[in-house]
Amino acid sequence: SYDRGATVAGVVGVGRLITGMDRGLQGMCVNERRHLIVPPHLGYGSIGVAGLIPPDATLYFDVIMLDIWNKNDKLQITTLSKPERCNRSVENSDFVRYHYNGTLLDGTPFDSSYSKDSTYDTYVGTGWLIKGMDQGLLGMCAGEKRSIIIPPFLAYGEKGYGTVIPPQASLVFSVLLVDFHNPKDGVFLEHLEVPESCKRRAVTGDFVRYHYNGTLMDGTLFDSSYSRNHTYDTYIGKGYIIPGMDQGLQGVCVGERRRVVVPPHLAYGENGAGDKIPGSAVLIFDVHVIDFHNPADPVEIETVYRPEGCNLTTRQRDFVRYHYNCSLLDGTRLFSSHDYEKPQEVTLGTNKVIEGLNSGLLNMCAGERRVLIIPPHLGHGESGARGVPGSAVLRFEVELISMEEGVPEGYLFIWHGDPPANLYEQMDLNKDGEIPADEFSTFIKTQVAEGKGRLMPSSDPEKVIADMFRNQDRNQDGKITSEELKLKSDEDQEKIHEEL
Repeated sequence: SYDRGATVAGVVGVGRLITGMDRGLQGMCVNERRHLIVPPHLGYGSIGVAGLIPPDATLYFDVIMLDIWNKNDKLQITTLSKPERCNRSVENSDFVRYHYNGTLLDGTPFDSSYSKDSTYDTYVGTGWLIKGMDQGLLGMCAGEKRSIIIPPFLAYGEKGYGTVIPPQASLVFSVLLVDFHNPKDGVFLEHLEVPESCKRRAVTGDFVRYHYNGTLMDGTLFDSSYSRNHTYDTYIGKGYIIPGMDQGLQGVCVGERRRVVVPPHLAYGENGAGDKIPGSAVLIFDVHVIDFHNPADPVEIETVYRPEGCNLTTRQRDFVRYHYNCSLLDGTRLFSSHDYEKPQEVTLGTNKVIEGLNSGLLNMCAGERRVLIIPPHLGHGESGARGVPGSAVLRFEVELISMEEGVPEGYLFIWHGDPPANLYEQMDLNKDGEIPADEFSTFIKTQVAEGKGRLMPSSDPEKVIADMFRNQDRNQDGKITSEELKLKSDEDQEKIHEEL
């Protein structure tokens, strides 16, 4: 048979071979070698074969068994390894990606996907594969390894395939299923950890900050936000990310950990992405949601404690002292006033603190405690600040220590009632026709002490009075004349008339 370059194929035990060969092949295993001595009466007898085998010749055969099969054979499937978790197994019409080594029954290799450095990608049960492989892949889990032995009538049959697969050859495939999906698949969600408290769930139009690890179904890592030490920040439901993640992040809670399994038609499709995401790959994202907000969100205020009999509350322009702890929503501590000797001080409405904190400090009583959730557009915005990530939602715990009633914008001092009709004469304490700085300061302090007016709240009233004096000393000669002295309200009225 070596001279002819082709193996001999035949059915044993049905009279199609000489009797000696029929008997001599019985019980042989694949790759077994035998030396058969066939006497004439079990060979070609007294007739022989004209020109080739003399009459009454004893025949010697050196035989190696390459393949055995029976028409009643079925697939032989052996599971070599299987992952512990298997949410779904292969069904007809699924699209599979698998690696394989293909050999004949005697171990002769004929093909391998590994040599091509690419998986074999195809549909199952739709006639694109030989029947034996169509059947042999059914029920497999992603990550499972199988040995599949296919008889020739479920493979390439009497014709074989090219020069690599002989006619009537059984095939042995060692298969590793890398991943699979169905074109009808949607996103699969697995809730790994959901916080006990979830006041709001993310919806379309929300801006979400999250960390993730992205892997293929075989566990190969293709991307990670942790490696960049920076969250992935994006709007959801608006097409800024792959459709599968747009869908998979809907309904998340702050602090939730979620696994999102995305089929390729909701990810990067047949083409894949770069050199790390193959075509038709199923993607798995393990997501940790740090925070989210909506550009329309106001400051969220929760009153933790409010004193009884609270009548006086903070307004814009009031001077307040307060303690605070500031953190991210994941609990990361950022800043605290307790790290300093004194409480924080600010005049509300003067743009000295972020807008959300200013809003959250309004309408508070002394001694009141609140929790403020401040979205980034009322905090430090997309750019963040030193120690504050961009687009971060901030959590403030605030306690109002004290407050001083403020004055309107542009004013340094206001009267509680009408000012004296003869203001200049009363301010000129020594009646010499001019008011120096010390005389002006004494008069203003007296009005404050008697409750007739109040200064702009500040930690340094001397500086406020000095600023007031400079504003009135219009020629900066160190004294105020009667012509120079004007009430702020009168100045404002004059400006209105000028504009008119």
